[in-house]
Amino acid sequence: AYYVMRVGKLPLVPYHIPGDPKLGDAVRGLAGQHSAVLLANHGPVVAGKNLEAAVYATEELEETAKLYLLLRGENPRGLTPEQVAELEARFPRD
Repeated sequence: AYYVMRVGKLPLVPYHIPGDPKLGDAVRGLAGQHSAVLLANHGPVVAGKNLEAAVYATEELEETAKLYLLLRGENPRGLTPEQVAELEARFPRD
């Protein structure tokens, strides 16, 4: 019930590599329509009337996601080997 009250509908934005302008465009297209969006393989972006409300909504979203995956026996979807290789090539570690 708290998830519905604090988060509502949660659209999933397809995966884009960090810094890709398409990611910003996808989020911008949903801004104002939802209080939160889930960036595939990145995480949530959550808004609220104030910082405290956004934090509570984020906590509710995370706990609901954990329960959803556990109760359904599902695993989160990770990056493909190709996506990992692209990230490693674009963002080398020191």
